[in-house]
Amino acid sequence: MRIILYTGKGGVGKTSIAAATAVKSAEQGMKTLVVSTDPAHSLGDSLDMNLSHEPVEIKENLWAQEIDAIHEVEEGWGKVQQYLTDLFTAKAVKDITTQELTVFPGMEDLLSLLRILKYYKEVSFDVIIIDCAPTGETLALLSFPEMLRWWMEKLFPMKKKAIKVAGPIAESILKIPMPSGQVLDEIDNIYQQLDEMKKVFSDRDITSIRIVVNPEKMVIKEAQRSYTYMNIYDFNVDAVIVNRVIPDNVTDEYFKVWKDIQKKYKEDIIDSFTPIPVYYAPLFETEVVGMTILNRMAQAVFKEENPVEIKYCGRIQQVDSDGEDYILAINMPFMDKKDLSLNQKGDQLIIKAGNIKRNITLPRILLAYSIKRAKFEDEKLKIWFGRDENE
Repeated sequence: MRIILYTGKGGVGKTSIAAATAVKSAEQGMKTLVVSTDPAHSLGDSLDMNLSHEPVEIKENLWAQEIDAIHEVEEGWGKVQQYLTDLFTAKAVKDITTQELTVFPGMEDLLSLLRILKYYKEVSFDVIIIDCAPTGETLALLSFPEMLRWWMEKLFPMKKKAIKVAGPIAESILKIPMPSGQVLDEIDNIYQQLDEMKKVFSDRDITSIRIVVNPEKMVIKEAQRSYTYMNIYDFNVDAVIVNRVIPDNVTDEYFKVWKDIQKKYKEDIIDSFTPIPVYYAPLFETEVVGMTILNRMAQAVFKEENPVEIKYCGRIQQVDSDGEDYILAINMPFMDKKDLSLNQKGDQLIIKAGNIKRNITLPRILLAYSIKRAKFEDEKLKIWFGRDENE
C-alpha cells in the first residue's frame, strides 16, 4: 500500500493536486482513496460532488471521503472524554466549556489519521492520498503522537491492576472518580494505534509527503521551513509540486511581468529542494473543479509517470562511527545555527529548532553514550556521542 500526504501553505491548491493525483492513480487501475483531514473541507468542491464521513465511490477504482472529526472523537475518545469530564466536574459545575477541555488541541486531527491506520491495516485500498490541513497544522499533527503519548503517561501513570486494587479506596478518600477498566482499555488502544501509526508514517516504503507551493516568496519560505521540520521528524519528502505556473504560451503583456517573477522563484525552488524532484501544474484558464479539469491537471503534472510511485527516498538521519565515538547526523536545510539548541535526557535527544521541539529516541547503539560535542555546518547537524572519560 502507498500513503501520500499533500501539505503546504493555505490556498496553494493542495486539494486540487491531491484530487488530481487520485484520479490518475485510479485510472492506472489502483484502488484509490482520496481523503481530506482539513477541517475546512474543500475536497467535495474540487470533485464537484457531495461527500460524507465515510468513503464514497466516485468512479471505478476511486473513492473520496471528508473525515468528520467530531464523529472520530466520539468513536475513539468517548470513554476517556466522559471520564475526564467527570474528573474535572467532581467539585465543579458541568458545562459545555468543561466538555471542550477534555478534547486536547489536535486530538480531532489525530483521531482522523487513526481512521487512515484502520484502512491500512484492513488493506482496504492500494493507495491512500491525504489532503492535509495547512502546513503549520500538518506539522503539529505529525508531531502529536509523541506529545500525546508523553501527556497521557503523565495523566494516567497508574497500571490497571493498581487501579483495580487501590481505586475504590482512593476514590473514597480523594472524592474524585478513578478511571474504569473501559477507560484504561481505550487509552491502551490509543497507545497501540499511536505506535502503529508512527511506524507506518515513518516507513519510507509506504508513506511520503509532498509539498505544494506557488512560485511566490512567502509560500516558498514556508515550504522551506516545513521541509526543515519534516527532516527533524525523519519523514520522507519525495516531491515538490509547483502549482499555478503561468504557461509559456501565454503572451499577454499583463502576464509578462508575472512570468518573469515566477521564473526567478521557480529557479529558487529547484535550488532549495534539489535533489528532490520538482513537478509543475499550470495556471488553467478555468477553476479546477470536476473530473475533466482534474484529469488535465494530473496529465500536466505527471505526464506518463506513475503518480504514486516513490519519487525520492534520501536518508535524513544516519549514525556513523568515528573511532570509539559515534556521530548522529541530521539534515536540517534552511535552518539558522542561532535558532538551534540541543539537550540529552536519558534515551531522549531533545532538539529545538525555532518554535519546533522534537524528542528523538536515540538508536540503541547510542544509549550507553552521552553527547560530547555538536557542530552545525552545510545544513547538517552533527552530534558526537562518546563514553564519559571518567568511567
